[in-house]
Formats: sequence, structure tokens, C-alpha cells
Amino acid sequence: MILIKEIENFLEEDLRDEDVSCTLADSKNVHAVIFVKENCVVSGIEIAAAILNYLGISYEQKKAAGETAAAGDVLFELNGDFVAILRAERTVLNFLSRLSGIATNTREYVTIVGGETPRIAATRKTTPGIRKYEKKAVLDGGGDPHRQNLSETVMIKDNHIEVMGMERAFAKAKRQTSFTKKIEIEADTKEQALAAVKLGADIILLDNMSPGMIMETVKLLEEHQLREKVLLEASGGIRKENLKAYAATGVDVISLSAVTNAAKWIDISLDVIK
Repeated sequence: MILIKEIENFLEEDLRDEDVSCTLADSKNVHAVIFVKENCVVSGIEIAAAILNYLGISYEQKKAAGETAAAGDVLFELNGDFVAILRAERTVLNFLSRLSGIATNTREYVTIVGGETPRIAATRKTTPGIRKYEKKAVLDGGGDPHRQNLSETVMIKDNHIEVMGMERAFAKAKRQTSFTKKIEIEADTKEQALAAVKLGADIILLDNMSPGMIMETVKLLEEHQLREKVLLEASGGIRKENLKAYAATGVDVISLSAVTNAAKWIDISLDVIK
């Protein structure tokens, strides 16, 4: 859901009372198009539409979120006051360009994996203030958004284990957590992963393990007949170049920050049609 206060905050960043660039323009009805200048997976459509609605600009949406677009394809046809369109332009294009970049980048990772398993997931390494939109872009690209915030899943990381010990940290998490919420434990070795599964963790994060180490971990869990009792997530040091090797290890999820923080912005423009 997009809140009115969010739209107003986004627009306030770009608009000020002393704005001459827009106010010098004639207030007249014009026709314009928003179009992509390179191939991409489209995202950000919902927030672009919300901003256009807020500023009273009529539009016809030509592409849906998650669809592919070729260079030259139109995303929106606009009809409205010239001043309003000028005021909407940069904020709308920034969201479309940024989020379509994330969706396109995510789709590339999903395509490399070539199937439903393992799932490609994002992380919480997102732009402050617009995480929910960047996570939605990951979904549009065919990926998994992972945790939106710290409250969604209990994560017992290496620092918890270092200070508290795995057993104490897990026991405390169980006492403070509803049965509806999953608990994930980070493991750096196959022995840690085995111990975490025996404790009853729902998910094991195999952190910074090589593909070979992950395969050894999967084999160890299978030997103890525990593999089917847990979800395995691989993260750390994973790139497009080695993604196939990690996908072949038998994990359920591959999470990586690169789907968001390494995404290239898509070139998208707005032109008034005379």
C-alpha cells in the first residue's frame, strides 16, 4: 500500500515554493508519454500511478509490473496540466528507473538458476525509506523479497552465537517467539549447521561457504536424516559468475544483496507530444 504522506514526502524532496522551472511554464493541457530506452523488466508502476493520481494527471497504463519491455515501449500515456506533469516527471522517472533496474537484475539471476529451486532472494541491504518498493521490484523480477524487517523472522547470527552460545540464544528465542514465527540460525561450518538443525531451527543460513562446503553440509544432514526438516539458505560471496555452482549444491534459497545494490538504473524518459 502506498500512503498519501509517502507521496507527499517524495514530492517535497523535489518541489519547493521557489520552483521557477515548473511555474514559468504555461498552465495548459498537454499529451505526453513515458517510455523505456532499453530492454528491461518493468517495475515501479504502482507508485508512478499513485503520484500521477495525486497530481491530477490522467493516464493510460501500457505495461504491468513484471512484464518485459523493449527499447521504445511506452509505459504510460499522460494527459494533464503541463505544470503538473513537469512536477511529477523526475520523481516518477526515478522510481521507474530504479525499480525496473532491480527487477531486471533479479530476472537475470532467476534466469541463470533456471528453475523454481533454489529461490533467489533479496536481503535487507536496501535504500532507507523505500525498502518496500525495492522488495516489490525483486518480486516483479521473479525473486523472493526475504525479510521486510527484523520482526518477520528471528535471526540468530554469528555475533549472537559468539556472545551467548547457540543453545542459549535459540532457547531464549523460542521463549520470546510465537509458534507462528520461524527461527533462522547462521552457520559457518557443517558441524554448526548440524547442531542448529538438531536444536530445531526452521532455517539454516550457510554463510560464506563455498559450493563444496555446502554440498558436504547437505550430505551430512542427509546422513543424519535431517535434511528434510529444515530450509537451507546460502549467502555470502555469491555472484552471477558462480551462481550456477551454488544452485547445484541442493540449497533451497540463495540470498544476495547484489539483486538490489548492484542493479543498474534503466534509462526511462518522459516526452511531451506536440
